[in-house]
Amino acid sequence: MSDPLELTLANRLRALRRQQGWSLDEMAQRAGVSRASLSRIEKAEVSPTTAVLAKICSAFGLSLSHLLAQVESGPRALVPLADQPLWQDQASGFSRRSVSPPEPGLSCEVLACTLEAGASLHYPQPTRPGLEHHLVMQSGQLRLWVEDQAYDLGPGDCLRYKTFGQSRFQVLGEQSAQYLLVLI
Repeated sequence: MSDPLELTLANRLRALRRQQGWSLDEMAQRAGVSRASLSRIEKAEVSPTTAVLAKICSAFGLSLSHLLAQVESGPRALVPLADQPLWQDQASGFSRRSVSPPEPGLSCEVLACTLEAGASLHYPQPTRPGLEHHLVMQSGQLRLWVEDQAYDLGPGDCLRYKTFGQSRFQVLGEQSAQYLLVLI
């Protein structure tokens, strides 16, 4: 794989697993991802989807953004648009731009997210239980389930919640959903 970010991500995931002293089999059990998939991800043979990466992060007790911050260039006080890391999962139609990347000593991060029309994302468990979210819709229509409660959001709406269980995002209508996500 020629993408340096993908190779760095693969190396970081392997290092995190080894730091825990987990075999691939144990990691597979903890994350709910097949051993073969984990092996291919750690060798940078495939790029993990957002859902798979979320499962892996959950096993480590990390948010997806904190993991990606470990492999992306370090944040500065000013983060110009051109320097904001972009993560794309073309299989699910999801992309996220780290507007304000996580940094030690700061408790907040801001993500600009796009979920394509007709797309949905399901997170069976939170990457970090109790993580506070403030989702601000920019455009489109989105249905978001936080555990068993459904919320329909349109432009300008803000949903504030903490994750302790599953969550699911589904785009409503023919337009992609664009939103800001503030994590604390």
